[in-house]
Amino acid sequence: MDIIILAAGIGSRLGHPFPKPLTVLKTGKSIMLSQLENIASAFPGDHVTVVVGFKKEMIMEAFPDLTFIYNNEFDMTNTSKSLLKALKKVKNSGALWLNGDVVFDARVLDKIKPFINSERSFVCVNKSRVDEEEVKYTIDDDGMIKELSKKVKNGLGEAVGINYISKKDVKTLISRLIECDDNDYFERGIELSIEKDGLKIIPADISEFNCVEVDFKQDLEKANELL
Repeated sequence: MDIIILAAGIGSRLGHPFPKPLTVLKTGKSIMLSQLENIASAFPGDHVTVVVGFKKEMIMEAFPDLTFIYNNEFDMTNTSKSLLKALKKVKNSGALWLNGDVVFDARVLDKIKPFINSERSFVCVNKSRVDEEEVKYTIDDDGMIKELSKKVKNGLGEAVGINYISKKDVKTLISRLIECDDNDYFERGIELSIEKDGLKIIPADISEFNCVEVDFKQDLEKANELL
């Protein structure tokens, strides 16, 4: 399995003069180091690629043994194009990808292993809250993801930034990410794949575990409280 961390963004809402994944938590570890330790524990030996952009050298120096892909248009594009660059490198496997600002309980990865082992595409969701700023979702009659965006009305929960695309679905998602506008989040590519190709995406419920995307200072405070 390929594992991708999206870490190209400027992260201006948090207000740090360095890449957001390098934000240090109260544990003394950065967000990305915490992610990598969780990944290594759950999926030892799987290949990790990081998409970098803003002040890329800082991330590359912090984690010199990883593989990096440079999004040279990080200041003009959003996560749809960063994910596209990474998925184009995937060879004959599914891909698990994470936003580089997600602080999560390691048990989340254990919860999603059955879906990965059965090669079923999914988006991790938290049904315990539905904040206006976050990516929200609805489901169809079969319980699969129907809508997935910040604009969703009456959302059933939030997407938390941990996702998987199966080997059989990778090419479909790539084709739809190509169609996305530069400023689209990758969730738009998933929505297009559902609408145009009938892609089946499971809402993988991880509500029982702590998982926070750190966009604002209050998110960082919340993540540290949960830790």
